[in-house]
This record gives sequence, structure tokens and C-alpha cells, in this order.
Amino acid sequence: AIVCMAAAIGFKISLMAGVLEVLSSALLGVVFYAFTKARYKKIAQLSEQIDMVLHNSEHLYISEAEEGELSILQSEIVKMTLRIREQNDELRREKKHLADSLADISHQLRTPLTSVNIILSLLENNTEKKEQKALIREAAGLFEQMDFLLASLLKLSRLDAGIVVFKKERINVGKLVSDSLRPFLISMELHNIQIQTDIPEKIEISGDFRWLSEAFQNIVKNSIESVGDNGEIKIICTENPLFTEVTIHDDGPGFEKEDLPHLFERFYRGKDADATGYGIGLALCRNIIMRQGGTIFAQNNLQGGAEFSVRFLK
Repeated sequence: AIVCMAAAIGFKISLMAGVLEVLSSALLGVVFYAFTKARYKKIAQLSEQIDMVLHNSEHLYISEAEEGELSILQSEIVKMTLRIREQNDELRREKKHLADSLADISHQLRTPLTSVNIILSLLENNTEKKEQKALIREAAGLFEQMDFLLASLLKLSRLDAGIVVFKKERINVGKLVSDSLRPFLISMELHNIQIQTDIPEKIEISGDFRWLSEAFQNIVKNSIESVGDNGEIKIICTENPLFTEVTIHDDGPGFEKEDLPHLFERFYRGKDADATGYGIGLALCRNIIMRQGGTIFAQNNLQGGAEFSVRFLK
């Protein structure tokens, strides 16, 4: 209507003015049509892009950025789609990790349960009291192993879920190490394992005493199993302006080179087919320490034996 009115007014003024008005209106119409068509095409592309993400497509279309409001909208949609893609990838990884963990747990529990079933069958057919007592002790040991495994898995699952709230308290390192050694004193005495500590009295770190004690117990347990009878373990604490470091060094055979990159992986038991344990203690240890701002790494000491180093920033 506006175009017709403008054309009528133009023809009233003069024929040339009317013709120019009609041509101008036609040109504006063509330009508007082309512009609108391009915008709808761009919107259709954005819609297709969103649909691809919603259907978990492996290909994500991202066109070249142009100036204008539509390009701003496109930029935001691209950010959203990339974020959704990252979340989907993370969910897939977590799903695979859960499936692998369940398979590992099933495998870890199946072995002692099978042994218990065999022991129960032997008890049923054995009338010798001495042998019965030995079988019962063996079954009790297997149940203790399963209890340790389940307790450790529960702790790991709580840490993974982020439901553990760590305390922030000043911890005396000497007391922490002493508390971590206490559960193993009898075992170390029976196996003639010597412990040497060099920890200045007033060195402190910040963290949760109970959980850090759990972490250090797993390191000490690993060292005790490594040295065997008549071994020696040294625990040294040093500090500098940047961090406090606790080093635990044993005189055992050390780590195999191929095992070093995987020591803190869950359920990793090493290349040795006769390796004991479930491969969960060091994974739990690393999780506890890292979630409290610390770091832990393992290496072979130049003088021989395995060495764990735990650092806490000042």
C-alpha cells in the first residue's frame, strides 16, 4: 500500500518521477527478497546444526562468521553446541569407565568367592579338626580381603562423586607419619623390617588428618610388601618456601620400567603375574592427596628401591 501510494504521488508530480518510484520500489523489493532469503537460509543452517547436535551427529557444521545480529546468535549457538558435545563426550567416557569398573570389580570379587566355595566344599567333606581350622583361617583371610576391597571401592566412589568434604586443619607431619605406621608395627616386627624417619618436629601441612593418614597407610603398605623380610624403609620430610615434601624410600627391588606410568591406575597390578593385592590402594592414595591440593609421584631411587614423593604447597 505504501509503495502504491508513493508511485501514485510520483506520477502526479511527473511521469519520470512515477517511473523512478516504481523502479526504486521494485529494486528495494528485490534487495529485500534476497536479504530475507539469505537470512532464512542462514537460520535453516543454524536449525540443521542444532538438530545434528541433538541427534549426536559426529559432524558439526560451523560456517564462517559474518557481521550482524544473526552472526552473534550463530556464535552463541556454536558455543552451546560445542558445550553440549563436550558434555556428551564426557558422559560417554564416564559410561565406559563405569562399565570397565564394574567388570573389574566383578573379576576381583570372583576369585576370592570361588576360593571360599572350594574351602566350604572341603570343610563339608573333611572331618579332621586340625585341617578344618586351617581351612577356616584361610576362608577368614579371604573374607578380610573382600572386606578391604569393598571398603576401598566405597571410599573411591565417594571421592569420585564429590560427596567427601575434607577438613582444612594444620597437621603435624611427624604425628601423621606415626599414625600411618601404627597399624603395621606388629607386622614389621615379625618380618624384621626397619623404619628410619627423619622428620623435623614443627613441620606442618594443611589437610584432613584422617584421609591423609589413609593415603600414607597405602604407601607404607606398598613399601612393606615390596621389601619383604629384613627390609628397610626410610621416611624423610623436607620443606622449602614453595612446598613440603615427604619421601618414602624402601630397599626393595623397585618398580619395573613398564609399570611406572600405570602405578596409580585403578586395578593395575603390574606386569608380574604373581603380583598380590587388588591394584586399588595407590589409586585411592593418589585421589585423596590430589583432592587436597597435593601431588604424588613414584620413581626408582638412584641407590636402588622404590621411592614415593608426596608434596603439599605452602
